[in-house]
Amino acid sequence: MVSASVTERDSFLERLIEDRASLLSLDKVRGLLAGRVAAEEVEPRAQELLGAAVRKRLESKETVVLGADGLTPEEREVFVRMAAELKRPRHLILLETARDLVSEEDLAPLNELRRALDAGELGAEGFQTVLRLGGGSAAEVKRILFRPPPRDD
Repeated sequence: MVSASVTERDSFLERLIEDRASLLSLDKVRGLLAGRVAAEEVEPRAQELLGAAVRKRLESKETVVLGADGLTPEEREVFVRMAAELKRPRHLILLETARDLVSEEDLAPLNELRRALDAGELGAEGFQTVLRLGGGSAAEVKRILFRPPPRDD
């Protein structure tokens, strides 16, 4: 899940993901580490712990819903490669937000992500499905389920 607004991203995910254990983000891990490790160690430890948690869930064939911290392909690459290596599904949802909620530093990467999405280039990054939600369409989504369809027999 990618968005220029962490607040809207987290609100969207909290509203729609029923399996809370599958919901991971750097912000969550940073919060768990705050006060437990030295301030200069928080970021590298958070990256390390998030990677380990994602890998463990993927190896166990469990769902991972990752609230991406940034908008660049480099920030997504490690997790997409990990999922591909373990033959797990890879989906990206871009949650659009109001322009005034997009920081100046996020504007260029967001525009590049939009361009790549519109050009159908995210498959080259390893994604199997890509969805762009914005405006009223995000509010209309009732739930997101990550489970196989029921068998006919």
